Amino acid sequence: MSSDTTGQDDTYVHRPGNTDPVIGADEPEAKGFGTRGWALVGVVALCFVGIPGAIYLVPSLPTLAGLPYLAAMLALPMIPALLLGLVAVWSMTAATRGDD
Repeated sequence: MSSDTTGQDDTYVHRPGNTDPVIGADEPEAKGFGTRGWALVGVVALCFVGIPGAIYLVPSLPTLAGLPYLAAMLALPMIPALLLGLVAVWSMTAATRGDD
């Protein structure tokens, strides 16, 4: 370690609570998930637990609605994928715009 003429080290030392108005001035304050974040969590839970659980518990439900079984089992996973994609894009575009 080198020292300057005053005898102090020239290494960086982080001092908590010492705020510099220049450093981190453009970063927003963390507010948590917000409503869009919780909506995304709800859709993830629905996509990974709710819809597959419904297919597992009542596999004949699509055939009762008039869909062929094989076509329903191929198409039903697309519904949660589209829903998850739409909600993820919606929440990220709102986050980048700065909406709460």
